Amino acid sequence: MNDITFAVLGTGGIGRRTLEVSQHEDELTPVAACDRHGTAIDFDGLDVEELLAATEGNIDSGPGDGDVATDGGAVADAPSGVKQHGESVGVVASEQATPSDDPIQAIIDHGDGIDAVLLALPNYEHDFIPRVADRFLEGGYSGVLIDVLKRSRVIEMLDERGEDFDDAGITFVCGAGATPGLLTGAATLAAQSFVEVTDVDIWWGVGLKSGYEDNRGTVREDIAHLPEYDIETARDLSEAELEAVIDDHDGVIEFEDMEHADDVLLERAGVCDAEDVSVGGILDVRRDEKPTTTTVSVTGRTFDGETATNTFELGDATSMEANVNGPALGYLKTGVRRNRADEYGVFGPAELMPRF
Repeated sequence: MNDITFAVLGTGGIGRRTLEVSQHEDELTPVAACDRHGTAIDFDGLDVEELLAATEGNIDSGPGDGDVATDGGAVADAPSGVKQHGESVGVVASEQATPSDDPIQAIIDHGDGIDAVLLALPNYEHDFIPRVADRFLEGGYSGVLIDVLKRSRVIEMLDERGEDFDDAGITFVCGAGATPGLLTGAATLAAQSFVEVTDVDIWWGVGLKSGYEDNRGTVREDIAHLPEYDIETARDLSEAELEAVIDDHDGVIEFEDMEHADDVLLERAGVCDAEDVSVGGILDVRRDEKPTTTTVSVTGRTFDGETATNTFELGDATSMEANVNGPALGYLKTGVRRNRADEYGVFGPAELMPRF
């Protein structure tokens, strides 16, 4: 009853690390993984070590010609960042995988044997994750969908599909990584001391040198939060242009007032108004050490009239991968428990606590 099968859409940094972390979770069995090139499916459980070794270096930084979108067309016409390793590209380099013209459909077609699907896909377009969700709705999937998306405006698009998820028997857990995700949940706990929350300040630090190649898509998404870029212009950057942006900042990029979904997710959970949440941080792609400590500070008024701040702090030794993929799998397990209890619809991390 506690055994959970799951699939991963996307074998970039988040997808790969999710598969790796899952090997430390006895009740989780990864049975499928896909990227734009093909699909690996084995209901006895994927050989994760073989899959990761075969696909090492096959990471896409951005969408490219021929990317499979939710409608079967191209996601975008931006240059591809595929790095070739061996004879095949992407997941097809694994002996467990087969090429596919529509890898997402291949996962949907095997949905009866998959309890949960992690959408480890960069949200290069605002409606990309919602459109992927539409395909699972149209394909008759019934189970858990979980993502680690960052953008506030995407939550509204998912909420619009809430009734459809309910009717289909889908439990959708949105924004379930580090921030939003782990820190959103921490803010919710910290808020319990107060009768009124006036401010939530999330400040993160990521050192990414050893994981940069695997996480170029995430870096590209972060660059979209800089004042001179948006999600479309960042998506269309060539590899050379991406590197030029990083060089312009000497490898250390600071972000302020990011459009991060923590705000709407905390508001929908009744913690505070979205406008009272601020998110920022520092990304260093040339060092593994965190450039700043990751914290969430919640300020509010207590029942006896005092104003105070509760602060939750992540250890500097916990990597971005640990803080994203561990909580994602914890929320995945909680989502499956809710789904098996016939609780369907859209849930944010502030409404759920991840299961260890």
